[in-house]
Amino acid sequence: MDQSTGQMIQLISTTVIIVVAFYFLLIRPQSKQKKEEDEMRKNLEIGDEIVTIGGIVGRVVNINDDTDTMVIETGADRTKIKLKKWALSSVNNDKSSAKSSDEKKK
Repeated sequence: MDQSTGQMIQLISTTVIIVVAFYFLLIRPQSKQKKEEDEMRKNLEIGDEIVTIGGIVGRVVNINDDTDTMVIETGADRTKIKLKKWALSSVNNDKSSAKSSDEKKK
């Protein structure tokens, strides 16, 4: 084995290690987070308290799966806003927090 072959093997193995590191540090966590966000949007129900990516807090009053939209009520004056589901940042539904507090009591 001559010197150029050894350098070529070292270059290829270093490149493979860098690609594998990028996969486990960047690509895999991002795809996992995307799956969790898709699941959250899929399980959205009427009455859930949500926060949008713009910081708007409201309660879901209507969901249209055909157009992938939802209508939320915000504030004391019950202003209604129509949003796309991708604008959803987080869900704070009272049902899941009530279930978890009931389980803790048992």
